[in-house]
Amino acid sequence: MTDKLPYRRQHLRRLEKVSSRIKRLIYFVTACTLDRKGVLTREDAFERIVSTLHEAARRESWLVGRFVVMPDHIHFFCAPESETADLSKFMKRFKSLSTRRIWELGHGPRIWQKEFFDHLLRSDESYEAKWEYVRHNPVRHGLCENPEQWKYQGEIDVL
Repeated sequence: MTDKLPYRRQHLRRLEKVSSRIKRLIYFVTACTLDRKGVLTREDAFERIVSTLHEAARRESWLVGRFVVMPDHIHFFCAPESETADLSKFMKRFKSLSTRRIWELGHGPRIWQKEFFDHLLRSDESYEAKWEYVRHNPVRHGLCENPEQWKYQGEIDVL
């Protein structure tokens, strides 16, 4: 009988360098709450999520474009402001800060799943087309009849 080490999931590695054909790197990011708990669209939680997203982005040299906050996850677009900007560090800071701020509202001890999902928009993908798909997420989930009715969305920086 051989001893097997337990499987340990590791986060995907970030691309070190990306093709210079892309004018501006834009990532599409999704982060989900632990056990998919629907705590993010409470008015007070939403305000803290947005302000923390903005603060973490500034501290880690990122711009945050359009975003949609769903009850149990957030979708947003972001772009590095410098060559040293690290998406994993940005997300770690965002999750840490937002968790502490949401604890103040009585939720906890953990808010976020460990992982997050990101997709680098390729040169043939349109930010606008991807945004149109994302902003219809609340409609697909039956939370509103049209995307304009969903108040948990916005834009921090123009990308």
